[in-house]
Amino acid sequence: MNGTTDLLVLGAGIAGCSAALRAADLGASVVLVAKDDLGASNTAWAQGGIIGLPPEEEGDSPALLASDIEAAGAGLCRHEAVRLLAEEGPRLCRSFLWERLGVPFDLGTDGSPDPTAEAAHSARRIYHAKDATGLAIQTALSEAVRNHPGIQVRENLCLVDLITSPHHCLSPVRVYEPIQVHGAYLFDPATGAVEGQLAKRTLLATGGLGYLYLHTTNPPGATGDGLAAAYRASARIVNCEYLQFHPTTLYVPGKPRTLLTEALRGEGAHLVNRKGERFMARYAPEQMELAPRDVVSRAIFQEMAASGEPCVFLDLAPVAARLDLDSHFPTVLAACRAEGLDPLRQPIPVVPAAHYFCGGVLVDLEGRTSLPGLYAAGEVACTGLHGANRLASTSLLEGLVWGFRGAEAAVRELPGLSLPDAGDLAPWRTPEDPQETDPLLIDQDWGLIRSTLWNYAGIVRTGARLQRARADLEYLQHRTERFYHEASLSRELLDLRSGIICARLILNAALQNPESRGCHYRVD
Repeated sequence: MNGTTDLLVLGAGIAGCSAALRAADLGASVVLVAKDDLGASNTAWAQGGIIGLPPEEEGDSPALLASDIEAAGAGLCRHEAVRLLAEEGPRLCRSFLWERLGVPFDLGTDGSPDPTAEAAHSARRIYHAKDATGLAIQTALSEAVRNHPGIQVRENLCLVDLITSPHHCLSPVRVYEPIQVHGAYLFDPATGAVEGQLAKRTLLATGGLGYLYLHTTNPPGATGDGLAAAYRASARIVNCEYLQFHPTTLYVPGKPRTLLTEALRGEGAHLVNRKGERFMARYAPEQMELAPRDVVSRAIFQEMAASGEPCVFLDLAPVAARLDLDSHFPTVLAACRAEGLDPLRQPIPVVPAAHYFCGGVLVDLEGRTSLPGLYAAGEVACTGLHGANRLASTSLLEGLVWGFRGAEAAVRELPGLSLPDAGDLAPWRTPEDPQETDPLLIDQDWGLIRSTLWNYAGIVRTGARLQRARADLEYLQHRTERFYHEASLSRELLDLRSGIICARLILNAALQNPESRGCHYRVD
């Protein structure tokens, strides 16, 4: 074993950085592990915003926010989690992100953050930094953790497995003891070495799994590493069928999808078909473009299916009539113009894409998982807040709240805890004659996973499609697992192993749930 710490935080987005900062402020020693360079998390990709504390004259309240979250969650929200976030989250956003870290939110004339509207919200309560809110938050968090003397930052390390007893213990009689988590094995792609990082408490904040889908707003690192590791360690995992699709990503054939923020529709952008007709009245006549994301995504899907067109269009003319688009949405305009599109003169081609995972490792209100010693926060965790469908701009706030609460609960448990004897834990073993990883085969396997999930477990699902997908991926998982035990480790192999496990978790959950609810939609 290569190191010890009070708290090991795996993941360096808003949940991981918030947890690390809170634990270190409370006096714990913290090791924070980032899969890529610090700052390259999914948090940095979030455009729209985060729920903040609006002025009293806005007429907002915790009860109104809770009602909006419950409505979007389609009757599956955990009421205690919703109340907790509604009561504590907006104040924490203001006090920690704005007042302490100095996140440069857009300000009103009074010098305070100027909240805006977003789809399915009943009040203007969204703090934003133009259309790059996540990047502004991540930049401030990254600077804070780098400068904190109680935090050791480790970058470009991949999670291999959680260290658990009795699974990794040398003594066979430990098998009678309950499972506990004592840290993690980490792989360094630069050296090819695996190290064991022991910790009194471990917090998963590894993000989501959107890269498993052919069309996604997520970066390539979103391969479900923490979820897969928790599954292998026997943690309780729930709600894997609920994968939210963002309705509007920039459609350019042959190019990755670029998120076009929810705030565009919040400020009045219209969805139109190729004929220029608004079509949301056929699907959500009362809410139109401001309907929940699952409704809008299915409407676009059905409109495309009926017309045979590969996309629909987002018309920004209503927004441009009242706002300076270059000032309010510079990221969106830059992305469009880079593809030769001018949003000021023409509607933007858009399609839905996999965006946010609403399931995950089940946690309580303080971030505890079903395994002693293991906490989770952010997209890898399932707090029950989102239910069957996430309300826009709740995800960053959920990561902040549960990062804080998980850190506080973990630190409270530290007195009296001791680290396991490193001599009682098995050292990492590599195959004597390891096979080399073939990048072409890895790419081929990823192509199968991503196209299978998109086609058979996407926006609209049937039992027959899900059965076909599970059968297609069953052999791939067995082959991948066998190769994992025979080959030299690489980041690509670890990502693939995580991806195939998470794909099957999604498919199994979707097959077991015949009821259409939220973003899990069964036409059969």
